[in-house]
Amino acid sequence: MDYVEKIKKATDFVKSKINHIPKVAIVLGSGLGCVKNAVDVFTKVRYEEIPNFPVSTAPGHVGEMIFGKWNETDVVLMNGRFHYYEGYSMKEVTMPIRLFQLLGIEYLFVTNAAGGLNHAFVPGHPMIITDHINFMGDNPLVGKNVDEWGARFPDMSSAYNPELITIAEESSKELGIEYYKGVYIAFTGPTFETPAELKMARYFGADAVGMSTVPEVIVANHGGLKVLGISSITDRAIPDDLKPLTAEEVIEVANRTGEKIAKIFEKVLDKIKERI
Repeated sequence: MDYVEKIKKATDFVKSKINHIPKVAIVLGSGLGCVKNAVDVFTKVRYEEIPNFPVSTAPGHVGEMIFGKWNETDVVLMNGRFHYYEGYSMKEVTMPIRLFQLLGIEYLFVTNAAGGLNHAFVPGHPMIITDHINFMGDNPLVGKNVDEWGARFPDMSSAYNPELITIAEESSKELGIEYYKGVYIAFTGPTFETPAELKMARYFGADAVGMSTVPEVIVANHGGLKVLGISSITDRAIPDDLKPLTAEEVIEVANRTGEKIAKIFEKVLDKIKERI
């Protein structure tokens, strides 16, 4: 079975489990599962139930799609994502985004836990992503293009939707939540970066560093989805002042920051509900 058939079969299975197709999908990063507490859940679909679908193995990633209503808006939460470092191919990592595209999703909200490269960043605050740098050495669009899914050479000049960025900023200010804006760079992981790698990333213009998100955003743009991305700044990734770091520490800070991100998303959904 080829990749297109796998995606279509997976999509048909998920469609059979739900009564209503939402217009908004939200990818929950490490430690950000608290977002789901705000959602009135209708249906949960475990990844292992979905034909041809990978399963999450990263800490803090449960591995389920949650369909429900957030205030007045129908949403689907991806509670647990796939990472390149887990041994999956880029196409496997981005299978959920293709599934969302085929379902008819129009908006994709992505979150992640990230190290703050910018000296001004303090852990525990959200960063609205304005752009990204793909330093993963691979791209999910490599290979034969599926024309019905998107153009061979998709434009990435506004990978993160400018209007949604503005709305997220307005929402953060109205809520009194301190936030940052910046560029996210993705490495493959699973190792945390060396001081030399972090220094290079900062010279490149990155403000935060992580191991996810970029492949998903590439595919979302290829498929015509509007993307809003917010990072949880969990630690200071400053080359000259680098401290030993564990996944547990990252998740602990991400859990606290996730509550702020949930409030921002809720406000953004309220502002765009008339069009979805």
